[in-house]
Amino acid sequence: MLMNLIKLALRNLSRQKRRSILLGSAIAFGILFILLIQGFTGSFVENVGENFSHLLAGHIFIEGVEKSESGKELFIIRDDQQLMEAVAASGISYQFLTKRSEFRGTILFEGNGINQSIVGADWNSESFFRERIILQEGSFENMSDPQGLIISSKIADRLNLHLGDRVTVKLQTFTGQQNAGDFTIAAISIDTGLFGSMSCYANLEYVNELMNIEPGDYLTLGIYLPDLMDTDPAASALLPELEERIQLFSRETTGDQNPFMAILEQQEEDSWEGIRYRFTTINDILSEVKEIVRVLNIAGIVILLVLFSIIMVGITNTFRMVLFERIQEIGTMRAVGMQRGAVRNLFLLEAFFLAIGGIVAGFLLAGLVMLILAQIYWGVDTPLFMLLKNGFMTFRIPFFQMLLDTGIVLALTLFAAAWPANKAAGMKPAAALATEK
Repeated sequence: MLMNLIKLALRNLSRQKRRSILLGSAIAFGILFILLIQGFTGSFVENVGENFSHLLAGHIFIEGVEKSESGKELFIIRDDQQLMEAVAASGISYQFLTKRSEFRGTILFEGNGINQSIVGADWNSESFFRERIILQEGSFENMSDPQGLIISSKIADRLNLHLGDRVTVKLQTFTGQQNAGDFTIAAISIDTGLFGSMSCYANLEYVNELMNIEPGDYLTLGIYLPDLMDTDPAASALLPELEERIQLFSRETTGDQNPFMAILEQQEEDSWEGIRYRFTTINDILSEVKEIVRVLNIAGIVILLVLFSIIMVGITNTFRMVLFERIQEIGTMRAVGMQRGAVRNLFLLEAFFLAIGGIVAGFLLAGLVMLILAQIYWGVDTPLFMLLKNGFMTFRIPFFQMLLDTGIVLALTLFAAAWPANKAAGMKPAAALATEK
């Protein structure tokens, strides 16, 4: 009986090809729209996380904090032997260890100035970092100059700087005294949009000298892992090893607070002697980004519901028309013994196959559009660069999300067809046969 109903439902849909295609296209368009949103947000956190990892040179970060006699917080790692022992004992697999010092200073040139962060890196040991910075002019070999400085094209344009120009930078040492140093423009990097002009890059030794930090000391140890997904497992393995060797700020949180904010509160409230260490991960930093993605996903579901609420009106009206057109046909089927439930199921099966056809078409169309968009190179100087992967859009939709979308669309389509289906099932055979179209 069920197979006969399925064949009859498919035949009825094929009888009205134009109407079926229009309704199926509306469903496909709704699926296409929502999948593009969900696909982009699905890769949003991953792309932002990787780009931030490149920018910050790590997935896990350890910073030393000590308090001066006046209560001022001083950020410094003076001896990293215990840190290195903990990393080795944890057994985590990493690609690079990065040692960084950074200050916020004012770059001055010919009477003009601009405030920028200047990051000191060890260009000999961090050769991988050269792959993360795309140069417009100059070369990394110029960083052999101890006072070499890499700036972004936006900074170069604002200060009218060229290769070889000498600039003065005013800054505060890590203990708060005023200082100044001279740099030579060694290279100009391509500005990557929103975060491209946040930092300039210099040699670690010279940055330490200007900040009055001893040679071999630095501010932040970064651990760069093979993959962003390794962050939480690596952090879980490393944390207990660190706790055995050094003083750490607690990562315990209350409510929805993330560990990074909890550590900042402890710094303000607690007192300690010596150096206490902050242990943070890229996921702590991205917690707000994940919240944005959660909101976007909720917004996507709302948009899906709104779109299909509109489509439901069209489906309901279409099936009302179908009901009117098939009154005598329904009467004939009822007269030869078809039960009310079978008539209702026939209409619902038509709606079901209509929805399935639209969903499959929407999935295929979304896949094609995503494939095309993923081939477009948007460049590295776009404000969207932090959301892209190497300048390309990427899409990722969890299988559960696709199942959820499918379930919602099927449920709404069947709900829209339910009233006409019940109306058809309730017809009396004699009255249906006597009705004139």
